[in-house]
Amino acid sequence: MIDKNFLQNYLKTLTSKITPSEVILNNLIKVKNILLSAKNKNWRVFIFGNGGSSAIASHTTVDLTKNIKIKAMNFNEASLITCFSNDYGYEKWIEKCIEFYADKGDVVILISSSGKSKNMLNACKAARRKKIAKIITLTGAKKNNPLSKLGDINMWVDSNIYNHIENTHQVWLLSVCDLIKLNKVA
Repeated sequence: MIDKNFLQNYLKTLTSKITPSEVILNNLIKVKNILLSAKNKNWRVFIFGNGGSSAIASHTTVDLTKNIKIKAMNFNEASLITCFSNDYGYEKWIEKCIEFYADKGDVVILISSSGKSKNMLNACKAARRKKIAKIITLTGAKKNNPLSKLGDINMWVDSNIYNHIENTHQVWLLSVCDLIKLNKVA
């Protein structure tokens, strides 16, 4: 009975996080418009995350590229991460990816459950220096976390449970992919 109660409460709480507010719905539509603008202008979309969020970045990258024909990229190759981390420090590896690969006008999506990851904060600052068109952040935990203050569009999950935050981020990003693909707006 303890297991069943835990799971029932856990899944009910997760469902409440995925249920969108008016703010989230409006932000998802803004993200859709940013992605379509990037596609139309032949800009690239770079998506970054740590740990489970890097898996979300990979999944979203594949869907954007294959299904919507947006030039989307992530840099989850172990050799690149370990090289850049070794040479520049882990807190700067994403910043260096942006410096080496991104151009003015591209779009950057940064996924950080805590909103405090130094590599994400440094990446956001590098994106500003490169005059990236739009920076989209997805965070959780504390509402006014450092990363949420730096993006153009900030999507926050009101939770301290990492899997709730990450699952919600994935649903949000993939719902935008489906919004574009299934509504034939691409």
